[in-house]
Amino acid sequence: MEHRIYFNYSDKKLTGIKTTPLKNNIASLLKKEGVKSSHIQYIFCSDEYLLDINKQFLQHDYYTDIITFDLSDNAAILLEGEIYISIDRVKDNAKTQQTDWKEELKRVLYHGVLHLCGYKDKSPKDEKQMRAKEEEYLTLFGE
Repeated sequence: MEHRIYFNYSDKKLTGIKTTPLKNNIASLLKKEGVKSSHIQYIFCSDEYLLDINKQFLQHDYYTDIITFDLSDNAAILLEGEIYISIDRVKDNAKTQQTDWKEELKRVLYHGVLHLCGYKDKSPKDEKQMRAKEEEYLTLFGE
């Protein structure tokens, strides 16, 4: 049972954050959700970079903070995914929500991996469940 979690950068660097504790928290979240083995790539980027991905792969012409791609062939054996996060959008959302940007970043990190675990957020009921799971893990990991 192994969780491999990588933080990569496209056109924006994540600064002022200790990444090892975050990776450990994500691995703990995966274990609590019953995932036995995973290979997760987080790619941090700018608004423009993520907008291009949103247009190209999802045919959406708007900014977003996160896009998650489930690349698993058999998630029961190995959960695989790429999670793209716009640092620009996370910082803007933190201002709008009057919260610390590092806390907002953690919420988004957990949000992406929760998608890979099967949680959705398109309907009001699903969104409520997703938010509850985000809060559960923010609280569990002392956020």
